[in-house]
Amino acid sequence: MTEVGGPSAALRGTTLGLRLALAFLSVALAAVALLAGLTAVLAAADISTLTSQQRADLTSAIAAAAAAAWDHTDNWTSADLSPVLDLLTRTGAEAQIRDAKGRVIIASPGFAAQTGAPQQSAAITSQGVRIGEAVVRFTNSGLASADRALQSDLLQAIFGAAGLAAVLALLTGLAMARRITRPVERIIAVTRAMGRGERTARVGDIAAPSELRELAAAFDQMADSRDRQDQLRRDLVADVAHELRTPVAVLQAGHEALLDGITEPTPDQLASLRDEVLRLARMVGDLQTLAAADAAALHLTRRPCDLAGIAAAAADSLAGRFEAAGITLERRLTPVDIDADPRWLHQVVTNLLTNALKFTAAGGCVTVAVRPAGATAVLTVTDTGTGIPADELPRIFDRFWRGRQAGQLSGSGIGLAVAAELTRAHDGQLTARSEPGQGTEMTLTLPRA
Repeated sequence: MTEVGGPSAALRGTTLGLRLALAFLSVALAAVALLAGLTAVLAAADISTLTSQQRADLTSAIAAAAAAAWDHTDNWTSADLSPVLDLLTRTGAEAQIRDAKGRVIIASPGFAAQTGAPQQSAAITSQGVRIGEAVVRFTNSGLASADRALQSDLLQAIFGAAGLAAVLALLTGLAMARRITRPVERIIAVTRAMGRGERTARVGDIAAPSELRELAAAFDQMADSRDRQDQLRRDLVADVAHELRTPVAVLQAGHEALLDGITEPTPDQLASLRDEVLRLARMVGDLQTLAAADAAALHLTRRPCDLAGIAAAAADSLAGRFEAAGITLERRLTPVDIDADPRWLHQVVTNLLTNALKFTAAGGCVTVAVRPAGATAVLTVTDTGTGIPADELPRIFDRFWRGRQAGQLSGSGIGLAVAAELTRAHDGQLTARSEPGQGTEMTLTLPRA
């Protein structure tokens, strides 16, 4: 297998890999940004709600402490409000205690300075009677500071996680892009190598996703099929040259003998030359038939037709030859509709029947049968002839190939090859099963209409 590649392929692979990596990164960043934004908004709302609840609880606690101081003396004049001031000092808030008429009883030192700070108030009650009011202002320390610190830490965590996710996405994207582009580079390089004439270039086994492995396998199968077709063409040229060499040589020798006066133009001599001309004409006709079969896929005129009717017409056209050879031709035909070109399908059935006729001795029997089989239509041609040796069976559909038993029979060896080509053109399959001495069965399978 030829190793292929180059700087241009590497550059293309790098560009494609970078694009794929950037695409992965963009998708990851968009997802992370959306998630981070939603998390930040929802977290900020939750923190704000929690802070408001804590402020309300602190205001209620200060009001309760003031009410406890009132309960000891039943008046504000002698009430000891130092516990309230201690609570304010510990929480970092500023507060003012007012009596039921709104007169200020006591205020923390920084209350007046915090005019723009968030403020909450709560009624001070004793035994269900409102005796005053606690007004609390929250400074930048205490709860407010904790609120901001919590939000800041949360945002830092979110953006840190987003950055880490972006890095991981980039690394994952690069790895995945490399995994995808490496086999693509290989396939492109092999394609270009084959374009340069390196017929042995193959992709081979690659470490890639299953779809790319299937693509590489399909490409190699296509390359192998192309090689086989090229070999068939070379074999065809060689076979044609071999087949034409003998009659051309005989004609040349015969005419030179006549021209040189070595032989007389007797009726036997002229008849021999005519036989060689007819042999050449048959070969040319066979080549035309083979070329037409090769092009049949491009020129098929498909229409609904009955495979049994086509088989019956082909059997009728050969009935005289079977009768003259002393061979029984049986028909077991069940109508089955197919989409096909009747002219070319008639050629297929004719070739199968003719091949069975050649290899069946007098007194034998050839059976042509048509039947439906699920989504397919099946035609079989079974004979009681000599059969085909196991080592020759895989080659019977090759062009110009003739087995050992065909050496004494006329023909160029393209009948089954033509039938196989036309069957493939109809999206069908032609197979053979044979046992030496027990006959041969040819099976034609076509999709039903």
